[in-house]
Amino acid sequence: MSRLTLSILFAALWMPLAGMAQTASQSPAAPAAIGPAKIAWMNLEQALLTTDEGKIMVTEIQKYIDGKNQELDAMRKESEKLRNQLSVQGSKLTDEARTDLEEQIESRDTSLQRFQQDTQKDIENRRIRMTNYLGKRMQPVIEKLSKEKGLSAVLILSNSRDAFVDQSFIITEEIVKAYNQAYPAGAKAPAPTPAPQK
Repeated sequence: MSRLTLSILFAALWMPLAGMAQTASQSPAAPAAIGPAKIAWMNLEQALLTTDEGKIMVTEIQKYIDGKNQELDAMRKESEKLRNQLSVQGSKLTDEARTDLEEQIESRDTSLQRFQQDTQKDIENRRIRMTNYLGKRMQPVIEKLSKEKGLSAVLILSNSRDAFVDQSFIITEEIVKAYNQAYPAGAKAPAPTPAPQK
């Protein structure tokens, strides 16, 4: 997972909290006494990728990658075949035939490079769409579970920030379980309500 994907999800997951903070600061009422905060942590990547839906989506992306790798191997073999032909027959070919073969090799190499770049970009886009989709659906699950457990906040585990977090405060598996109950894998999404007839 790229940092970009995680930062997009982090912003999406915590946007409601920022909105609540703004509303509270604008309220003219006297500040209420703040009790002790109850905080838990989650491993975001683990939560997203180990939900039943996440596993299915990861498998689909891996199948796509495997198919593209097969195409890439076929393109490389074709390019290698032309290089071998030039190496073996190069001295026996006419200038025109050798130039033609060199141009074919150059063209194949360019196509190969573009194929790799386009495929890598497409794979990254698929991963981003997957994590954003799962993250958006996970937000209400986290909120509901937090209310049930009386949590003030759920933070995302970060090796760069968190020196130590007791395992009993990490609720990733509970979030995954709640997500799987809310969105059973294979269940069809409700059909959109048709627009009223005019």
